[in-house]
Amino acid sequence: MPLPERELIARIRRTAKTRGAAVRLGIGDDCAILRPPAGHEVLLTTDFSLEGVHFRRAWHPPESVGHRCLARGLSDIAAMGGHPLAAFLSLALPADIPQRWPDRFFSGLMALADEFSLTLAGGDVAQSLSGVLADIVVIGSAPTGKAVLRSGARPADLIYVTGELGASVAALEELRSGKKLPPRSRPRHFYPLPRIEIGKALRGKASAMIDTSDGLSTDLAHICEESRVGAVIYADALPRARGASLDFALHGGEDYELLFTAPAARRIPPFVAGVRLNRIGEIVRGGGVSLLDDRGRRMPLASRGWQHFDRSN
Repeated sequence: MPLPERELIARIRRTAKTRGAAVRLGIGDDCAILRPPAGHEVLLTTDFSLEGVHFRRAWHPPESVGHRCLARGLSDIAAMGGHPLAAFLSLALPADIPQRWPDRFFSGLMALADEFSLTLAGGDVAQSLSGVLADIVVIGSAPTGKAVLRSGARPADLIYVTGELGASVAALEELRSGKKLPPRSRPRHFYPLPRIEIGKALRGKASAMIDTSDGLSTDLAHICEESRVGAVIYADALPRARGASLDFALHGGEDYELLFTAPAARRIPPFVAGVRLNRIGEIVRGGGVSLLDDRGRRMPLASRGWQHFDRSN
């Protein structure tokens, strides 16, 4: 059983970094007090991590669950070209879960927070009647008017993606088949790294950007819808992770890579922060997303990434 609420909060406060350059007051009062950098706008994102939906305790160690919980929010900040400032976590735990589980959860979350000098500035804890529920809020900032939106893609822009695709869903398929996976053997699933530095480097270069949390086909459709354009993806240009099929690369989510567009005349470096930036297609007039296969055939590409309340998931 977890510690009583006040003791649990005190334990979190002792182990978490609760002050930072942008956080004047963190855990301990009714509200945190934040101080964003001068000349910056505030970015705010929130994401659930739900047992049975985003993770399973039988598959994912607590450290991985905590890491992945924070990574979801950090990846959204990266997709806007932002810098993370502070995080807030609401965590609901079943009464029968041992205290060691939340201890290890926070160990994983804070290890990732420390990589980005991120402050855990507050949140809430509660008892859950149906598994572990975690809601992460991440506050970030970007220079005023410089955040990269989904709505800036234009016809003739080129489409890029960072890193490799399909690694997370390939690992998930192995877990579903009953295979035991050591977490460090599939880091892109268990311990994904948000592309914060790449996102910041693409400010002023990318015309539109999103992270691949739901899968390339779905996330690119979001850019097309917000920008009122269409897109063509080259199948043979997709950077597939080891063991990932074309379907996994197109539709698998939780890779947390950055998918972005840029004018053809703008120079995009082949690597940023040691990660390859891959050209995979182009923006076209009209709407919808198409796939150009290795025989030169062009066909519609349906959005088959993750979508809550979709019975096919």
